Amino acid sequence: MSGKMISGISHITFVVKDLNRTDKVFREILDAKEVYDSGEEHHSLYRERFYVVGGQWIAVMETEEIVNRTYHHVAFQINQSSLAEYKKRIEEAGLEVKPSRSRIGGEGESIYFYDYDNNLFELHTGTLQERLEAYKNG
Repeated sequence: MSGKMISGISHITFVVKDLNRTDKVFREILDAKEVYDSGEEHHSLYRERFYVVGGQWIAVMETEEIVNRTYHHVAFQINQSSLAEYKKRIEEAGLEVKPSRSRIGGEGESIYFYDYDNNLFELHTGTLQERLEAYKNG
């Protein structure tokens, strides 16, 4: 199996109606750095922009084909001390904050919010190891 194992996530893609409007979510809330804008060219299916958030490549494509809200989401890890600042940014952008699910102690805190096109984001303070430990200790 040498060379055939998954080494990580290549990129995450979001589909949106308006790249310019969504750009504000990535830059002003998630501190993303834009690294590519296709402009009017279509190298892929649609116009697109690439961002880097926390070292992760995020692709955002523009089309009218938007899906309904689901629990499918991406979670970015943040520090506990940053929760209030991020919540303020989200509210100032006029985005909907979704109530957090019930949690047990030790698994971290989250802010869930929808962007303008029903994409769900989570900003989470915990780690996988902390979550497993919290579930184990119940």
